[in-house]
Amino acid sequence: MSKWLVKTEPSECSIDDFAKAEHQTIPWDGVRNYQARNFLAKMAEGDEVFIYHSSCKHIGIAGIVRVVHSAYPDPTQFDSDSPYYDEKSTKEKPRWQAVDMTYVRKLKRLISLDEIKSMSGLEGLPLIRRGNRLSVMPVTDEQWQIILSSA
Repeated sequence: MSKWLVKTEPSECSIDDFAKAEHQTIPWDGVRNYQARNFLAKMAEGDEVFIYHSSCKHIGIAGIVRVVHSAYPDPTQFDSDSPYYDEKSTKEKPRWQAVDMTYVRKLKRLISLDEIKSMSGLEGLPLIRRGNRLSVMPVTDEQWQIILSSA
């Protein structure tokens, strides 16, 4: 099983939103970056995912969720009332993917970006690469364990 990190603004969807919906799924949709979309397409049922809060007062990894439904065409791309509508996308040739995820646990404390940057062994983590703004990215098993060991 693979490991991932997804960025979200807590005002959009936070680890607390997942906790409130425990035993329910939340669709991870609205991703409109091709590389992030390609990573979404690789997610499989059972994969674990760090929820990373960004664009907020307290930035960092807040918790873990699990993929419960692998990639499928993102329905928001077909909804003209959605901010994620894509007029170039068709049912026959969808451009965007979504996955469904469910709550696993909130971390005991937020692991800040500064702390992540200072951890030995995380130099290759896409999150801390200069200029990387991806909202979905892979995490190796070793990186996952390094991060969790500080939680």
